[in-house]
Amino acid sequence: MTAHPTLAAPAARPLRAGEVRLWALPGPWPDLTAVAAAELDAAELRRARSFVRPADRRRYTAAHVALRRVLAAHLGVPPGRIPLRRAPCVRCGGPHGRPVLAPAHGGTYFSLTHTRGLVLVAVAASPVGVDAEAMPSADTAEACRSALHPAERAELAALPEAERAGAFGRLWTRKEAYLKGLGTGLNRSPAADYLGERTDAAAPARPRGWLVRNVAARPGTAAAAALAMPGGPPGALRVVAHDLSPRALDADAAAAVRLIERATDAGGEG
Repeated sequence: MTAHPTLAAPAARPLRAGEVRLWALPGPWPDLTAVAAAELDAAELRRARSFVRPADRRRYTAAHVALRRVLAAHLGVPPGRIPLRRAPCVRCGGPHGRPVLAPAHGGTYFSLTHTRGLVLVAVAASPVGVDAEAMPSADTAEACRSALHPAERAELAALPEAERAGAFGRLWTRKEAYLKGLGTGLNRSPAADYLGERTDAAAPARPRGWLVRNVAARPGTAAAAALAMPGGPPGALRVVAHDLSPRALDADAAAAVRLIERATDAGGEG
């Protein structure tokens, strides 16, 4: 049996309404087989083993080790004991929906995304979604444009041709972040909700009770975060961004969590 390290004390780092704490872990990532065996659960280990390409396996493992350690820094629970569960599926109600924390930690929500060269972990006090994608080619953007809200399609068509792929990439990550936060993923049509750029009085209504915005990412990558604010005042989404040091993946989990705690306490870029 693997002994999990004990953290010195429960974290006292309250999450603020309207704020997302976003942690970025760029690649390349090391082989974390031993760390994963100590900290990931059986489902995560099965998923890691299912990847054929070693690079995909390393990225998945690094993402989930980083997620558990970021949550450990907020919850005061060792990474290997973070109580992850699956929410009910939005289509059939089965136990295979998005990952969530057990009810005892119901005031903390998270979202995880990983793409080529980048892992992002978001933590918030209400349902949250985060997405990152490699910028699409012009052909991909054109082929997928029909899946968008009619007003979004019109906005993209009005742009100079050279700008459409970048605008589509930023819009698509806003879509994905919102749908992940909602818990539906692409089971809900991307055309159902307007998340375009218009802010004038005649613009289509945006999803009620949600704040959505793009966030800074590495060159060639688009990223976005979405946060539920049911009944809350309208306003801009505040994203407190942190870069995760490679030391956050160190074999000494307790030291890595302390590093993340110190970074949290020092604040970040809003």
